Amino acid sequence: MASSDQTGGLRAGLRGLTTRGRSFLAAGLTAVVCAYVLDQDALLRVGVLLAALPLAAALVVANTRYRVASGRRLSPHRAIAGQEARVHLRVDNVSRVPTGLLLLEDKVPYVLGPRPRFVLDRVEPRGFREVSYRVRSDLRGRYPLGPLQLRLSDPFGMCEVNRGFSASDVLTVVPQVQALPQVRLTGEWIGQGESHARTLALAGDDDVILREYRPGDDLRRVHWRSTARYGELMVRREEQPQKARATVLLDTREVGHRGSGPASSFEWAVSCAASVAVHLLERGYQTQLLTDTGQWVPGPGTGGQNLAADTSGLILDALAVADLSDGAGLSRAEEPLRAGGEGLLVAVLGDLDGAQAARLARLRSRTGGAIAFLLDTGTWAGLRMIAPDTGGDPFRDRVRELRAAGWTVLPVRAGDSLPDLWRAADGAKTTAPYREEAGA
Repeated sequence: MASSDQTGGLRAGLRGLTTRGRSFLAAGLTAVVCAYVLDQDALLRVGVLLAALPLAAALVVANTRYRVASGRRLSPHRAIAGQEARVHLRVDNVSRVPTGLLLLEDKVPYVLGPRPRFVLDRVEPRGFREVSYRVRSDLRGRYPLGPLQLRLSDPFGMCEVNRGFSASDVLTVVPQVQALPQVRLTGEWIGQGESHARTLALAGDDDVILREYRPGDDLRRVHWRSTARYGELMVRREEQPQKARATVLLDTREVGHRGSGPASSFEWAVSCAASVAVHLLERGYQTQLLTDTGQWVPGPGTGGQNLAADTSGLILDALAVADLSDGAGLSRAEEPLRAGGEGLLVAVLGDLDGAQAARLARLRSRTGGAIAFLLDTGTWAGLRMIAPDTGGDPFRDRVRELRAAGWTVLPVRAGDSLPDLWRAADGAKTTAPYREEAGA
């Protein structure tokens, strides 16, 4: 049984011979053949020595049974696009014998940089070594790190054998979050004492008002007079502690965005949605993210059960992997907004046609406040500057239509500052300025 194990170890070691080891083995075999042909005993001894050295190294390395454990720690675990994160590796020798030369290589995606490699000369029994490296990505996403590869080598560099660990980690690169100024938004308390008024962004489960019937509602709460008036079942809300609600709607339609890479309009929209969501959470809003696909983050019924930091992490994790959708409209997001979209609505929108703008205009009546970042995506593609003057501009038409419905519209052009745009969302302002290019 022992000889069989040694034979298998020798095969594994021969497969791991380095260029130096193969050269020594070839030179030794050549010298043995020449010594046999020329009948030179001295040359035969040299050939045997040259051939035996890499074979012995292969056998020793392949049968080395170090007991080594590894661990990985990310700092931070959730990095911001464009910023560096540090990966800490720890290798423990849990055996009672010292290790030989160890070569470490951690697998990382190419977008995070080159694969880090480290050389550990010797780890004493029950000892450990710690190394670290930095990664950086300008692209948001979720990137696997590992597993760690351990390469065993002999002191002469004749043979190398790879052994891998199974554990791996994931580094989440979230979109850039910009600090937004404090402005007065629709939905905040105004005034002092008992005379202050509450705006509709505080509407929700806390108000004794009417809303549409939802499956599961108690029939005893049906308001029959309003049901007869509106032609559909209406129920009364129950009194609960008041909470400010906010929904951030992100338009991910591929047809609604232009540009490519980090400089595209979609990446600006994702960063905008992340910044607004984090800002609203910090101000105490119960915030949820909604996309045009109809996906809620956090899911329905869980928003009030998470702390602001947990909700912020869930939203940023979702935006880290957000991708363009193949949808043509925003219809899949309308039903969630009708069912539970009370409060402040902040929409980050790409190109809209007339029908989509009209449907968004009708949704305004169901929200306490509505702010729209309307992206002029032609400026991201460099088309707005060269477009001929045809006597009409669909983008300006959409701005006017949404404003007429009560939206606070913030037109966005490539290169605009998000904090400056957010200042224009002050509740004391009825419209936001739209800067036109001269001659456009």
